[in-house]
Amino acid sequence: MRSAALERLGGTIRSYRKERGLTQEALAEAADLHENYVSRLETGDQEPGLFVILRLCRALNVSPGELLVAFTPAALKRLRLR
Repeated sequence: MRSAALERLGGTIRSYRKERGLTQEALAEAADLHENYVSRLETGDQEPGLFVILRLCRALNVSPGELLVAFTPAALKRLRLR
């Protein structure tokens, strides 16, 4: 299911996690997710639902807009969205 959009989101999640000095395990615990799920999110192999995004935002102390900042109108035009 990997796509450029999911890889971009995963990279943003990874970046925020590392900025905060968190391991995948620590982020998973803070967001009440499984560590393997966080790993799959970061690699773009898993598509998160709204509540997962909100839990990640809470755990990373960012707004949903910050988590989705890479998805500018120009970037959305370049992505193949199904």
